[in-house]
Order: sequence, then C-alpha cells, then structure tokens
Amino acid sequence: MTSSAERFGKVAVLLGGRAAEREISLKSGAAVLAALQRLGVDAHPVDPGPDLLEVLRAGAYARAFIMLHGRGGEDGQVQGALETLGLPYTGSGVLGSALGMDKHRCKLAWRGAGLPTADSVLLRDAGDLAAAEALGFPLMIKPVHEGSSIGMARVESTAALAEAWRAARAFDALVLAERWITGREYTCAILGAEALPLIRLETPRLFYDFEAKYQSDTTRYHCPCGLDEARERALRELALAAFETLGASGWGRVDLMVDGDGAPFLLEVNTVPGMTDHSLVPMAARALGMDFDALVWRILETSLDRG
Repeated sequence: MTSSAERFGKVAVLLGGRAAEREISLKSGAAVLAALQRLGVDAHPVDPGPDLLEVLRAGAYARAFIMLHGRGGEDGQVQGALETLGLPYTGSGVLGSALGMDKHRCKLAWRGAGLPTADSVLLRDAGDLAAAEALGFPLMIKPVHEGSSIGMARVESTAALAEAWRAARAFDALVLAERWITGREYTCAILGAEALPLIRLETPRLFYDFEAKYQSDTTRYHCPCGLDEARERALRELALAAFETLGASGWGRVDLMVDGDGAPFLLEVNTVPGMTDHSLVPMAARALGMDFDALVWRILETSLDRG
C-alpha cells in the first residue's frame, strides 16, 4: 500500500495528552502508529502540549490521526484547533465530539430524537441528591465528562450515593446519576456509515468498569453476540441512529443495555474508542474479516472527507 499511502502525506498520530485516560491513549496511539508505519504511511507520534499548533505547523503535517481519549482530545477541543489550522483529521468533528463526551447533553439529544436511554438526574450540588434518590436504587454514578468508566460507581443507599457523588466530583464538577439497568450489555462499533457486529460484554464484576476493560482476564467478549439476526440488526440500526443523532461521524462506538424484557437503553458514545489489545472496535472488525491494519487504514481514510 506504500504508493497509495503517499496520498495521505505526513500524518501526526496524536496520542497521550493530559486527560485521565493518558496511559490508555499512549497504548492505543502506539498500536495505531505501528500499523500506519507497516502500511507505508509517513506517520509520526505527537504528544500534545500547549504548543501543539506550533508543532503541527513546523512539522508540515498533512493530517492528524486522533487517538486522544477523554478531555482535550475527545471533546471537540483538539478538533477545533485542527479546524483552525485547516488540518484534516480522523473521526467526528467539533459538535459530535463535544456531545459524545458530555453524557448529560448526549442523553438530552437522544431523548429529543425519541431514542431510548435510562432516566437520569444531573448532580450539580448536594441539593440534587434527593432528586437522584427519587429515581430509585440501585443507581449508576458517572462523571459527565470522563471515559473508560473512570469515577463510576454503583450505589444502593443514600449514604453510598453521597459518597459516590463526592468521589466522582474529584474528576468532574458535573456528575450524572442514572437509573440502573439490569440486563445484558452490548457495544456496537461504527465505521463510516456502517454498524459492525455487536459484541456482548460479560464480567463477574458489578459492571464493565476500568479493571474489567483494561486489566481483568475474567471479562468475556461474545461476538457473535448470541441474538437472532433480526434482533441484532435492530440494535445495530439503533446504535447507528444514536451515533448520527449526535452529529458524530467517521468511526466510534455506541454502548447499550438490553433489560430483562428485551427493551434497549443507550448508555453512551465513544468518538475515539480504544485501540489496544483489549479494545472492542478491532474485535468487531475482525468479525468481518478485517485485521487491525486494515481497520486503521479505513479510519485514516475518514480524514479524506475533511479539508
């Protein structure tokens, strides 16, 4: 692919950053960088600092492959900076990135579009805890602007709710309390305008938390997911609708639950999902016969639609 790789020019792989998910971003970015170099792409790692725009200008980069997870990289900030430079980049634009990162406004957009998501309450201060308690226990507590399940907790009492809220505030001033959904968890990778095969997640832990995602050997991933064809197709269509409702584009991942009655509930969107050895988008791509390098190539091609 070396000759066709030349059309991309010099590529900056943005990795690391200063968010809570820095270490995961470094791993994802290193894997993507190695794949691009194997494919003959002139790709170089860039760990963004305050001088990012100057570094990109001085380096004469033609485009950026964004592998920054969390705030500063997945929330529209770096996308806006790249727009200012006129530098094409992979994945969602400013709006889709910002809405995808903001769990509260993401759910508002879904509700406005008539898409199913669990009831929730935004916790701005201690005065909102009573409204959260009124949803009924158990509850899931989430920092609004974090990923990788950082700061999340399942709570079953008033005292635990207050404690989890205080702990989540260490990561974000805004915290979401969401009605707990008992059922099976699925994730749907999005590539271009296609929803890839669903993966069913299974963990012996209370939920699919940071350890289950990145450290545990007891997490199980089922692909095929075990649903019949019609049911899986319907959930994939729902995931794609959820993604597009936010203005997200290029590639990403939509997480959802299906309760005991078979009702789906959208959880959240990842506009720059992980690309590590534990990551789910590469797993879904493999189910279609697409290896890691081919997936990375397809993602890089999303930058051709910009600029």
